[in-house]
Order: sequence, then structure tokens, then C-alpha cells
Amino acid sequence: MISKGGSEALLQTLVDTARTVPPDYDILLPLFRLLAKVGLRDKKFGQKALELEALDVTLILARKNLCDSQNLLHCLWALRVFASSVTTGAMLGINGAMELILDIVTPYTQKRTRTIRVATEVLAALLKSKSNSRRAVNRGYVTSLLRLHQDWHSHDTANTYVLIRRGFLLCLRHIVTLRSGREAFLAAQGMEILFSTAQNCLDDKSVEPVISEAIQILRQCYPKSPLPLVTASSAYTFPVPGSITPEPPRDLTEEDFEDDGDEEGDRGSNSEDVKEEDDDLETDVDKLSSKPGLDRPEEELMQYEAMCCELSCSFEELESQFEDNGNSGEIQCANHHIPAAASSKQHCLSKDQSSRGQGREETAQTSLLHMVKMGRSAVHLASRKRPVVNPYQNVQSNDLGRDSSGNEIPNTQASLKEDARDLDAIFCSRMTAFFSNSTRPRETAAVIDKLLQTHPKRIPFHDPYLYMAKARRTTSVVDFKTMAIPDLWGHCPPPSSQCMLERKRGVQRIKILEDVRRLIQPIDVVNKVVFSLDEPRPLQDTASNCLRFFSQFESGNLRKAIQVREFEYDLLVNTDVNGTQHQQWFYFEVSGMRAAIPYRFNIINCEKPNSQFNYGMQPTLYSVKEALLGRPTWIRTGHEICYYRNHYRQSAAVTGGASGKCYYNLTFAVTFPHSEDVCYLAYHYPYTYTALMTHLDILEKSVDPKQVYFRQEVLCQTLGGNLCPLVTITAMPESNSTDHLEQFRHRPYQVITARVHPGESNASWVMKGALEFLVSSDPVARLLRENFIFKIIPMLNPDGVINGNHRCSLRGEDLNRQWLSPQAHLQPTIYHAKGLLYYLGSIGRSPMVFCDFHGHSQKKNVFLYGCSIKETLWQAECTVGTSTLLEDVSYRTLPKILDKLAPAFTMSSCSFLVEKSRASTARVVVWREMGVSRSYTMESSYCGCNQGPYQCTKLLRERTKQKKSHPSTGLQGLQFGTRELEEMGAMFCLGLLILELKSSSCSHQLLTRAATLLNAEEEALDHHLQR
Repeated sequence: MISKGGSEALLQTLVDTARTVPPDYDILLPLFRLLAKVGLRDKKFGQKALELEALDVTLILARKNLCDSQNLLHCLWALRVFASSVTTGAMLGINGAMELILDIVTPYTQKRTRTIRVATEVLAALLKSKSNSRRAVNRGYVTSLLRLHQDWHSHDTANTYVLIRRGFLLCLRHIVTLRSGREAFLAAQGMEILFSTAQNCLDDKSVEPVISEAIQILRQCYPKSPLPLVTASSAYTFPVPGSITPEPPRDLTEEDFEDDGDEEGDRGSNSEDVKEEDDDLETDVDKLSSKPGLDRPEEELMQYEAMCCELSCSFEELESQFEDNGNSGEIQCANHHIPAAASSKQHCLSKDQSSRGQGREETAQTSLLHMVKMGRSAVHLASRKRPVVNPYQNVQSNDLGRDSSGNEIPNTQASLKEDARDLDAIFCSRMTAFFSNSTRPRETAAVIDKLLQTHPKRIPFHDPYLYMAKARRTTSVVDFKTMAIPDLWGHCPPPSSQCMLERKRGVQRIKILEDVRRLIQPIDVVNKVVFSLDEPRPLQDTASNCLRFFSQFESGNLRKAIQVREFEYDLLVNTDVNGTQHQQWFYFEVSGMRAAIPYRFNIINCEKPNSQFNYGMQPTLYSVKEALLGRPTWIRTGHEICYYRNHYRQSAAVTGGASGKCYYNLTFAVTFPHSEDVCYLAYHYPYTYTALMTHLDILEKSVDPKQVYFRQEVLCQTLGGNLCPLVTITAMPESNSTDHLEQFRHRPYQVITARVHPGESNASWVMKGALEFLVSSDPVARLLRENFIFKIIPMLNPDGVINGNHRCSLRGEDLNRQWLSPQAHLQPTIYHAKGLLYYLGSIGRSPMVFCDFHGHSQKKNVFLYGCSIKETLWQAECTVGTSTLLEDVSYRTLPKILDKLAPAFTMSSCSFLVEKSRASTARVVVWREMGVSRSYTMESSYCGCNQGPYQCTKLLRERTKQKKSHPSTGLQGLQFGTRELEEMGAMFCLGLLILELKSSSCSHQLLTRAATLLNAEEEALDHHLQR
């Protein structure tokens, strides 16, 4: 009907009928009803009504029928449709429509309520026009609307007229989009009025529409302010070579998706999912298929020959290198220092740690293939045997403690406080003497010895003494003098996994109202700075009741702490060194707490518009007293967690004149297990550079050099003066026969890298699992070593990790956007990693698989990103040339294998699209320039897994719930612990073996060896080959 001119015919009929004397309402009323329906489907309805003078006619009829509810209601229906167009609404405002509506809307009454409800809807539609909103402000309508809202709200005790009350608030919401509207709202005490409204009926579901609008208005009108920092730049600076161009604020990607309704509504898990942006896809076939030339002189590649000595060494040299502990010379290459490949390290292992294989003895494992055969992981089995609980949940402050085996430790509290004080004094009271003095280290070691003897807890592949020695060689921008106790003492995974936190209904609204109360009722607000990197110490009064904070240790990140109320603190994290953004990672020490008291922490300068903290993720906590009790464990903790936009804005001066960007709150409450404890809170399980270097040394000592070729060398030196390790793992040749040496030298390469983004510590835990598995006695690991050479760069950004960055290097740039044309003196780790890959390609030994381990903050599970020309063109609906384009589809095989093997992996989240914005990442550059078709990024969620075996059953969830007010339904995912992440690393390695066994080029000898070595596990292998 609309396409045939029906709208114009109806409107003309309205005008003609209205102008008859007297108007025929038997025709007009059904005509209004019909217009109200048609107008909803006709996008040009308002413009047509304006041209045919139907607006004026309808206004005249409404004025004539103010006392006739039935006729007036029909006029209002038409006006509501007319006002849905902003242009038409502005014209109605000029013609006095708002004044007419305010004559209709009266204080509380039980008469004509249907008419009043529609009138408020018409007024809300009119106020979408900015000109009408300005007119409303100038004429004092803000105060009138607030009074009407108060009157109806106070009288409507039965909540019969919720939609009328909502209508008034919807009008105000449109007005306060203007600065003048917000000023008028604040002057009329609107914050106080709506705060009272929302606070009094927060738990009443029947007034949900009213609360929703009130919260939105309160957020909109909360006065905007800059962050309480002296500068938006990082508290740390580092003089780097070359000119630094600050990284511009990046365009939001799918990772940064947020619903427009930024409130609030307790969004379901489905709202996390985001579609790929097609406009970022690379559709230039030439760019996708062309292979660029070398980015450096070819002769420079020969320097990497020294990093591949397994290709040239004789058997005798391989044996002798493990017996020689001397240091050889160094070479200078590519204007950057690279130690000679033959150089070896001095190990600082304690006498208890020196025996080979100590890690193996303490970590007797079930065969990986046996776990696969059983159809679930070891973690899942453990979870079924025990309730999924918070390991600290049942801790009581009494005189008896229990170690992780359940044995009683008498007189615990008598010694705990003293021991915690000793640790805090040594490691948290600025260990300057340890690093600069030759006498204090012996005193420190004596205290450590005493504590280790008193509280024995051997952690596999960790040695506190070696960690201390390694920490002295780690170079930081501000020369940290302190070690964090969790990193020194070590971490054991908790005995069972933890479910994702079930979000409490309305928790975000509660937190927003608490923020508003801070503004309008500041009587209990302390607003005291208790810690700051920008101000001279000491800021913290040890005699006061406030918490004490500290973050100046490796990977630490906390810039400022402000006590808001007695048990509430605003926290600000530091930006990346030499930058003004990327605030996400945090890791800090807190002490001076009281047990059984919920402390609220608000990290107020987060940048990402959404976070897994809204979908079940919790931060991590490490308690020193728990460690001394035999439970040295990082656990997930916190309740009443939510993540939402706050009132802080970055000034236009910082953004170069652009509108200031928004900041976001991560708010959570923590109830500490002990009083006067020393605890650490972190975004995710920390994994420091020193921990990596300690781990590599212990791994090297744990292997049998006659069986395992484990070579640790230096890829390059970073800008900050730290060594970037390169690890080679394979099997020693069976003998010095020609055939065995040839097989040794011709094994294909697999290249794995990780931690290019410092805040993605989960990538390091996955890498840790892969490293430990590859050197293990597992039959799969033996097969992998015997058939591949693994080149592993476990940490591509040591400087960023050390200095607590989230994403960037010391130059303030994302190293995973520098692979196209890295420079040795600016991005040394990327330059030499790429050079090594170039070298392998130049000798015909390009890796079968290249994978860069990452962490993902917006999705759950583990998944791969790969590269495909055809899939990219198909997704972009660009079919030019795809019919004749040939592409090896084997890039999909590994993720399909992992989808069957690894309980945490999901194929459904994998993507093989090549985006323009990712053209300079490792994945795309290695695929395009080195021709590695299986070039991947493996993403591990910070949060956890919501599919497969890693889910809590309803029974387990109900067991762990302390409050039964919101019963659980269905399945809920498990949060990743370090055990699950390490398992993923091992499963990735298993996937590489099955990938080779499934390939057409797999040798009969390998298949035979697999059957021989696996014996009883052969059925599991066959099972997965068939799948």
C-alpha cells in the first residue's frame, strides 16, 4: 500500500476530513488508527505529513479535544508516529507540540492514564530533536519533568503506572544528551532525586524500566573529569635510539566490541560473540599471493648459521658441548650483539636442585595419549573427584594449619606472622642491599634457608636460589630492587579447577549507584592517596588502617592507589613505557588487611570497552601466609565483579584536539584469607622473564644429554639490555653412524614463539607446558624429538614483561605490528626472529608449522588464527580469480586435530582470514614472505573454557555457591588455571605429531616407530587418526 501511494492518500483524507465542519470523527478515529500502523512502516511518513499539512491539522484537532479522552488519544497516536522523524519532530516543536503535551500531562491521577502514557511517549519522541531539547531547557521543562516523575513515583506505590514514570525519565534522558540539559538537571538536584528513586526500588523487578532509565541518566550526567594523574604518559620513560612516534590510538577491532546499551543489563554470554569486520579484509589478490623479497642483504643471513649448529655439528661435538662449561667468544652481527652459538652458561643450582631429572621425579604423569584415549584431561578427572572450590574458602585463622597433603602444621599462627614479616622485610622492603652489597646476600640466603626448611614445598622446575641469582641479572627501566614473593617462592596449581563466577543480578547497577553516592553524599569519602609512582615516598602511614600497596618489582603494574572509603580503593595502572595507552595488565602487592572484610578495588583507567570480567572471569590472588602453610598457589578470587564505562575522560590536549576517550572501571571485591597478610593481586597468573630464565636452566639440567638435545642460546640482546633466549630441542642421534647423523640433520623444523605482548602471561604458561612436555619421557615427546627439530623463542618481548607493560616494547610500539620491516637497533627480537626464519628458508628448511602463542581478552577457549586467500576472498564476497586460484588447504588440518584432542580447544572460534590491519603480524608475514602455509597465532583465553569437558555440572556449581538466592541452571565453564594452560601446550605438541602422521609424506619408518614406541597407546593413536 505504501509503494502505491497509500500513505499520501490516507494523509490527504485526514486533512480533508478534519477541515469539514464539523469534523466527522466516525471517519477520523479509524483513520488515525490506520495512520498509526502505516506510519511505522513508511520511512518518509513524517515528511509526507509535513508536505500535506497533516501536522498542523492533527495539532489543531488535539487542542480541540483536550477534554475528550477518546478523540485526544487517537490524535496522540498519530503525533507519536509523526514525531518519530527528527525533522518532523522539530517542526512540531516549533508549532507548540511540547506545550500541548505538557497541558495533557498532569500530576498523579488515576484518570485518563492511557492518554497520559501516550502523551509522555510523544514528548519523548519530540525531545529526540536537539532543537526541541534546547527549547525544553530554556523553558524550564527539566524541573517540571523531575517534579512530575517524583509525584508519580511517590504515589504509584502499587507500581501500576510504571510506563508513565518511565516516559518522564525517557524525556529527561533525551534532554541530558545536551550539555545545557545536564547542567539544568544537576541544578535541579536531578542526581539526588534519581539516586533516591533507583536506590529505593533496586530489587523490585516490576520497576525494571524505571531503574534502567534512571541509571542511564545518572551515568550521563555524572560530571566528567580527567584521571587523577599528573600526566597521561607512563610513569616510566626509557631513552631509545631513533625518534619515537607515539603510537596513535588504534581503531577498535572486534576485540573491543561493546553493546550500545553500555549499561548494564546483565548481558548473557551470547553477547560476547562478535562478527568479523569484512571491511578490514584484504581483497587484493596480488597482495595476498605475492611473495615479497628479503628485507635485508642476503649475506646477513649467514649469521644465523651459528644458531643452527645441529645442522653441521658432528656427533662428537654434540656430546662434548654438554661437558664443556667454559665460555667461548662472542660475535658481532647486523649492528647488534649476538653471543656466539657455542657459548654456554653458568648454572646457579642449589645442591638439592643439581641432580638431573628432579622435575621428572616430582611430576610423574599419565601418558598424554592415555589421557586422550580416556576422552578427558587429567584436570577434568581431578575436578570430578573433588568439588570445584576456592582453595582459600575454608581457611580459618586458628592455631593449626594444613599443608597441601592435609597434614597438620602445629602452632601455625604463632610463626606465620613472623615468617611473613621476614619475607616482607626481605623482598617487599626494597632489597637494595641484596643487589648492591656483597654481605647482605648471605643474610638473605640464610633467612630463605630457614623459611624453606620450616615450610618445605618443593615446586617442580623451580628453585628460589636460582631465581634470586637470575633476578640480579635482569635489567629494568627503573632498576627494580625488589622481587615479588610469588615469583621467588613459586606457584603450584590448585588441587582442583574453579568455575567461572556466576554474575549477581544487578551488580553493575549497585556499583554505579555507589559511585553516584560518592558524588552526592561524600560524608564518608576519604580520598587519600596511599601509593603513587609519581610522588616521593613514603605516602603510606604504617600506623593507619589503610592498606599498603607496592608494585615496583618485575612485571608489577600499579601506578597509584587512592583510599576512597575505609574499605574501598581506586587504583590506576601504568601505561606502557614511553606510551599513553594500553592499561590492562595489573600486578601489585597489598598488605595490612583484615580478614573477613570485603575490600572493594576499582581499577579506573582501563581502556577496552568490554572484558571477560563481565562474563565469569576473576582476577588472581596469591597469599604469602598460604604459601607458608604449604599452599603456594595463585587462585582466582573476587566477587561482585563488573566492568563498565566510568566518568573519566582523557583531555582533548592529549588526543591532539580530538574528543577525549572514555575509560572503564574494573571493580571487584576481595575478602582476604588472613589478617596482616602480604598478598598479591594480578590480572592473570604472572610469569616473569626471570621465571623463564630460571625455568630454562632447570629444564636443561633435568634432561639426559645422551637422549635429549637441549640447547639454550641467545637470539639477541633487547633494547633494555636483557638476553632473548632461543631454545633448540630434538633427540640426539642414535649413534655416530652416517645414516643416524643424516637423519638427525634432516629432521624438519617446527618454530614456536610466545609473549610478544607482555600482558598475555597465559601464553607463557602454554609455552611452559610445551617445553616441559617436549623434554619429558612421554612416548609422544620422544617421537616428536626423534622426528623434528624445535626452534623455540619463548619470550619475544622480555623488556615489556619485565617492566609491567601490557602490549608494547620500550619504544612504546606493538612488536607484533613490526614484522614487515623490523630494524635491528629498534626491534631486535623481531628482526632476528625473522632473520632466523629467513635463514631456514634459504637453506630449504622452512618450518612445517610456525605458531605464535598469544592470550585473548574477549573470547573464551583456545583457538587458532591462520591464513587463507580463498577464505578471505569468499568472506569479502570477492569472487574474482577464486575459481582458478590454487591453495593448499592443509592449513585447516592442525586446528581440526586440536579440536579433537584438546579439551580447551574449539574449532568454531578459529579464523583463517587475512585482515589489512594484521598485515604486519608474525602470522601473516611468515605465511606471505616465508611461504609457510601453516602459520598460526594460537589464542588462549584469559578467562576459561565454556565447551567440552571443561564445564561445571549444576551439582558442582550448587556445592560451591554460598548463597542460594539465584539457583544455577545448566552448565557453566571452568576458568583456566595454569594446569589447563600447560596442558594445552602439551596438546599442541601432540597435534604436531598427529599432523605428521596424517600427512601423505609421512614415512613408513615413522609410522613403524610410532607403533613400536606407543605399544598399549596405539589404539588411542589409531582412534584419533580415524577421527
